[in-house]
Amino acid sequence: MNSAHDGGGPPPGFWRSRHALGLIVFGAAAAYFLLTEHLAHVIGALPYLLLLACPLMHLFMHRGHGGHPHGGSHDKPDAPGRPGSGN
Repeated sequence: MNSAHDGGGPPPGFWRSRHALGLIVFGAAAAYFLLTEHLAHVIGALPYLLLLACPLMHLFMHRGHGGHPHGGSHDKPDAPGRPGSGN
């Protein structure tokens, strides 16, 4: 007769509780009513939000491909037969 929370492990986190579910439902309802009442203001701000998304994506998305080299030389040598490769 082991219960899920008999003191043997850490308590479940906040986001797995009933309070978090209520907070999410309340936040979704508030967002819905704010959006329906202020739709003209939101549409007016969309071009600025799109411009703001560009630098934010640049900052947060560069982790996916390893970044850029930080030196004077690159790791890969030039391919043979290409201009500037010395062949």
